[in-house]
Amino acid sequence: MSSHPFKIEICVEGTDGLIAAQNAGADRVELCASLIEGGLTPSLGVIREALRVATIPFHVIIRPRGGDFLYSDVEFNSMLEDIKALRDMGNVAGVVIGCLTADGRIDEARTTALVEAARPMAVTCHRAFDMTADYRAAIEALVRCGVDRVLTSGQRDTAVEGSAILKDSVAIAAGRIVIMGCGELNAGNIAQIRRETGVDEMHFAALKTLKSTMDFRNPHVGMGGTAIEREYEVTVTDEAAVRATIAAARAAA
Repeated sequence: MSSHPFKIEICVEGTDGLIAAQNAGADRVELCASLIEGGLTPSLGVIREALRVATIPFHVIIRPRGGDFLYSDVEFNSMLEDIKALRDMGNVAGVVIGCLTADGRIDEARTTALVEAARPMAVTCHRAFDMTADYRAAIEALVRCGVDRVLTSGQRDTAVEGSAILKDSVAIAAGRIVIMGCGELNAGNIAQIRRETGVDEMHFAALKTLKSTMDFRNPHVGMGGTAIEREYEVTVTDEAAVRATIAAARAAA
């Protein structure tokens, strides 16, 4: 059994998602923008509003763009500046980061710099970890960098597929870093993954798509190259699905 207290984190987009997650019983939230890209850094306005409404801790993703985790100097500097701005707010619980080298290793110099800039906030390495060439070496690198936890699906698309690596990661970590399992978790599989892997924490998103309440619709324009239908849909956190999945996870204890 894990030596860390079991917690469930919900990945959300914006403050409405945070409110839904905390209402459903989440322990913590990962606050993002643009989940369609896997999560990008939300605006300072969103973060300030989240501080106003939050009743649970939230961690902010620091990711300046979609795509890979090999950043230019300018992109890396922007990550440092975002972290410093959050640290100066004083009440943000943590940040979520990930930097790799071109050959698929944890970029230890940059990761250490981000960790040092973040303190006293908690630091999580996101699923950049799942893109590393050697997960065992990556865990050791993150421990050396002082990272508090790593989010992983076991280097597979889903936690079900990656369960063996998740279990091995917990053994390798040996309590030195929190292993937070993720990857298409839901009420039907989360208990199985918790029992099979022994992960310290679990993380999931529970999203649903709602139709826009716009009355006027311009049929000639799709913003950003998206399909026109997407302009009249809104993706939100499904509070009922979060509640059901949390209940299933806790029942597996």
